[in-house]
Amino acid sequence: MTIAKLLARGLPLFDGITPDDLAGIEVPFTERRLRPWEILFNQKDKSGDVHFLLSGTLMALFWTEDGREIIFTRFATGSHLGELAALDEGPRSLAVMARSEATVLTIPGATFRMLFDQVPKLRWRIARGLVTRIRSLTAKNLELTTYSVEERVASYLVGLAVDRGQLRAGGQIEDAPTHAEIAATIGSNREMVSRVMGGLAKKGAIKVARQRIEIVDPKVLTAEF
Repeated sequence: MTIAKLLARGLPLFDGITPDDLAGIEVPFTERRLRPWEILFNQKDKSGDVHFLLSGTLMALFWTEDGREIIFTRFATGSHLGELAALDEGPRSLAVMARSEATVLTIPGATFRMLFDQVPKLRWRIARGLVTRIRSLTAKNLELTTYSVEERVASYLVGLAVDRGQLRAGGQIEDAPTHAEIAATIGSNREMVSRVMGGLAKKGAIKVARQRIEIVDPKVLTAEF
């Protein structure tokens, strides 16, 4: 696989990077197709490859010792994942699973470290991504320790709508997460999330259909937290 083919993928991490920036660096990569619910890598795995999501949906998960599933994030198309294990050569802290059919592009961890060391533009982009993740985890921890379940559900829906550019009256969140997925993300249970979603619908904040959430009144939704 050539550098030109890698850059032609339009991956955000390589945006603005030219073949000259990567001159003298071999960047081997492979592509793999995942089935729904297939695991890309598991927590505590020793693999250090870095993956890029080309299509489909991936979720980062943590399984507790008693088997409870906590969802940390869904990855946007083009995003990269697995860089923590690549950088420190430690075990995976989370598992990543395909929620739908997905295609990933993979480069070896050693290659990722070489790019980090030798391409300043990439190094700063990776560092900024890690800082963004820390800020996000800090905000999530604050919500878990200070917000009620109602507030956490509303905050989650607002964040989801903002990420998809749909925080407006009539905004449509397609391929919406299930109540079980929302519960696993905000540290609650499916029954409580279903109750809260029903309450938000009665207040005129949202409408819920199969795999779709409509934002009816953003002011009502944001007033919940």
